Amino acid sequence: MILGRERLEAAPLRCGGLLLIGDPHVSSRRPGRRKDRDWPGPVLAKLAHCVALANARDLAPVLLGDLFEHPVEPDESLKSRLIRILKAFRHRPLANVGNHDIRHTRLSDGDSLAMLAVSDVLDVVAESGPAARYAVGSERIGLGATPYGQVIPDDVRGCLGGVDCTVWLTHHDLAFAGGYPGAVPPAPILGCALAVNGHVHRRHQPVSVGGTVWFNPGNITRASVDLIAHEPAAWILSGDLALAPETLPHAADVFDLTGRQVAPAADPAPAGPVESAFVSLLRAEATTDLGRSDDGALIREEIEAKFARDETPEPVRAAVRALVAGAVARRGA
Repeated sequence: MILGRERLEAAPLRCGGLLLIGDPHVSSRRPGRRKDRDWPGPVLAKLAHCVALANARDLAPVLLGDLFEHPVEPDESLKSRLIRILKAFRHRPLANVGNHDIRHTRLSDGDSLAMLAVSDVLDVVAESGPAARYAVGSERIGLGATPYGQVIPDDVRGCLGGVDCTVWLTHHDLAFAGGYPGAVPPAPILGCALAVNGHVHRRHQPVSVGGTVWFNPGNITRASVDLIAHEPAAWILSGDLALAPETLPHAADVFDLTGRQVAPAADPAPAGPVESAFVSLLRAEATTDLGRSDDGALIREEIEAKFARDETPEPVRAAVRALVAGAVARRGA
């Protein structure tokens, strides 16, 4: 269901702890440099492993956002396989909403995640606020969540009654270990002992900000080559808010590194207009195997590298990215 106050009005869910699952990015399109032959088999296998782990230890599954790579997943067979996996959890999963889950600013009926929610396959927190209560041993944990694009509260005292501590889920551009342009540093949330962030793909060590410990576990799906050293794991949260990783099954050699291990040659000629470079890259994609990928990842890499070299203005970058997104969508249709 799409949660209102249903979980809060029920008795706390008694369980052995929470199983935190970072952004799965389920998709029928194989990410550009992944070379798996059975995609999306590796992603579904990780989720099936989470089911076995959660059921064996009586853990309540919590998804940190971006269950889907695209707001609308067109492969009905894949959605059926995913539904079977999610329904196998003893406790119904609770999911935050990520940026890849939505076409607009809020979850809507046209999004695949909403379809799973109204079918009671999982519970989705569509609006920022308190979401659930759990009884873990003698401890009572309150859980709240803020979907992508909504304002993270700075004070949650009193919003979850009858609990010993509060945990908050977010899905935002937060600056862990320096972050990147546009990211904001984690801030204290009064009344919140632990905040867990999705969205940022790489795992980062917990940081304490005021009275709030912030943690970013990273994705369970390594979709881009910059995550080659990332170890996919789900995290068990116990009643005392201790976090323990459970490494998920994964192969080491999953990326095609062609062109990544050779230093690029210097360009002797001045860079031409962005439009000319874009057309050249599209032409190269059409005539080489390296350029072709299910999601356009390889051409995106080349374009982003050229943006960085040329210090391309952001409005031009946005226009070119929109053209690429449209081209990828048309080819996948």
